[in-house]
Amino acid sequence: MMGNLRQPNANEATRTFNRSKNVTPMSGICTRCLDGCRGNCEIFKSSFRGREVIYPGPFGEITAGGDKNYPIDYSHLNIQGYAVGAMGMPEGMIPGPETARFPNVNTEVEYGWRRKVKMKLPIFTGALGSTDIARNNWEHFTIGAAISGITIVCGENVCGVDPELKLGCDGLVKESPEMDRRIELYNKFYDGYGEMLVQMNVEDTKLGVAEYLASKHNMESIELKWGQGAKCIGGEIKVADIDRAMELKRRGYIVTPDPELHSVQEAFRMGAIKEFERHSRLGFVTEEGFCEECERLRDLGFKRITLKTGAYSMAETAMAIKYSSEARIDLLTYDGAPGGTGMSPWPMMEEWGVPTFYLQSQVYEFAQKLSDRGKKVPDLAMAGGFSSEDGVYKALAMGSPYFKAVCMGRGLMIPGMVGKNIGKWIEEKDLPKTVSEFGSTKEEIFVHYEELKEKYGEEMKNIPLGAVGIYSYTERIKVGLQQLMAGSRRFNIHAISRKDVMALTEEASKVSGIAYVMDAYRDIAEEILES
Repeated sequence: MMGNLRQPNANEATRTFNRSKNVTPMSGICTRCLDGCRGNCEIFKSSFRGREVIYPGPFGEITAGGDKNYPIDYSHLNIQGYAVGAMGMPEGMIPGPETARFPNVNTEVEYGWRRKVKMKLPIFTGALGSTDIARNNWEHFTIGAAISGITIVCGENVCGVDPELKLGCDGLVKESPEMDRRIELYNKFYDGYGEMLVQMNVEDTKLGVAEYLASKHNMESIELKWGQGAKCIGGEIKVADIDRAMELKRRGYIVTPDPELHSVQEAFRMGAIKEFERHSRLGFVTEEGFCEECERLRDLGFKRITLKTGAYSMAETAMAIKYSSEARIDLLTYDGAPGGTGMSPWPMMEEWGVPTFYLQSQVYEFAQKLSDRGKKVPDLAMAGGFSSEDGVYKALAMGSPYFKAVCMGRGLMIPGMVGKNIGKWIEEKDLPKTVSEFGSTKEEIFVHYEELKEKYGEEMKNIPLGAVGIYSYTERIKVGLQQLMAGSRRFNIHAISRKDVMALTEEASKVSGIAYVMDAYRDIAEEILES
C-alpha cells in the first residue's frame, strides 16, 4: 500500500511548518493542535495573512517546484545497455572500439515543420517571462542559452508589465524597452544554433505583441501559449507598489486585491496589504480560431510557430496535437504536473494536472494514432521536472520518434543564478567553502572559462558569469548524455528508440507501453538459448 503522496498544510515553499512531530495525513494538521500554539502551519499563517499564503515566497527571490510524490515517474524506467553494435554512427564510419567512443556521440537535434532549427543539445529553457527572477537574470539566461546553442523561451506578459511600455493610439505596443533589451542581448551572442521564442497569451495578443516583434525586430518565430504544468490559470506576478498595480489594471490585467477600492488603499497605507497580484485571463481554444491565428501570424511574417500547453485533461491533450498537426506547428511542448515556477499557487502546483510521465504516455499514444491515419505529427517536446541527462534520455526514448527535446525550467535557471552569485561573492571576497575549494578567481572556479575566453576573446568581458554557469551545466548534460548513449550504442539522437528503456514495475509498463524489465528482449534471449 502506498502512503500519502503529499503532506498538506506545511511546506518550505510557503515558509510554513508543523509544530508537532505527528501530523494527520490527509489534512496536514498536527495530531495535537494546541490552543495557544505560536505557529507556523499554513492554517495558522492564513488566519492573519489570508490569500498571501497561497503563494510560494518571497516573490522575485525564489523559484518553487511541486514535491508531490506521484505513483509513477521516470525513475520507474531504466536505460538499456548493450555489449554489441553501434547505431547512428556517421556515414561511412565502421563501428568498432576505435570509432565507437563516447565523445563521438552526436547530441545535436533539430525541430520544425519545414524550416528546421538546430540545437547542440536536445534541451531548451522553460518560459522566462514577466517574473522578477526572469527579468533580473535575463542577461545570464539568454547569453548562456546563446553560447550553449540551445533555444530560449521568453515567456508571456513581458511587454504588458514593462514599466516603460508605450502604447499607440490604437492601444497596441508602440515601444517596449524591456522586450527590446531581451531580444538584442540574445541576438548579440546568437551562434547559429537554437532560437529565441517569445510567448503570446490573451493579453499579449490584445496588446499587439506579435505585430511589434514582426515589424521592429523581424523575428521569424513566435510561441502561442495555452498553459503550463505548474497551474491551470494564466501567468501571475506580484507587485509591491499600489500605483504600479493600478497601472497594470488599466492595461487590462486582473489585479487582486483591487487597488481602486478605498478599503484596499487604506489597508495598503496602513501596511496590512504589502503586495498585489497581477493575473492573466483564461484562454478559450477552438480548432478554427487556433488555425486562423496561426495563419494571421504567418501573414505578419513569422516563419515558425510553436505551441506550449499544460497538464490539462486528456481531451485538451488530444486537441493540442490534433490542432497542431492541422496548423503545421513547428514544435509542440507539453508541460506536465507538478512543474516549477517563479509564481504559482502552491496548492494548485501540488494538486492539479496530469503528471509528466502519464502525460507523455498519453501524447505518445495520440501521436501514434495520428501517424497511423497518415497525419503528420508535429515535432514534440516534454517538460515538467527534468534536471539531468538521464531524464532527457528516458523522455526521448519513451517518446521516440516524435519527441525531439526536453524543456527544462528550474534546471536551466539555477546555473544562471549560481554563476551570477559566484561573481558577486568573488567581488565581495565572500566565497562559500563549496566554491572556494576550487579557487578564488573566476578562471580557477569555472572549468570552461578559458575555453570560452579562447572562443570569444575580448567579447568575454561582456559574457556574465551566469551565462558561463549555464554553459558549464549544458556541457555536463552533453557529456553525461554522450556516456549514456554510448552505453546503449546509440551515436545520435535519432537512433534512440523505445526499446532502449525498460519499465521496472508492471504499472509503469501498463501506463507507458514500455516493456517490463522481465519481458524486454526476452524473445531474442530465448532464441539465443535455443540456438
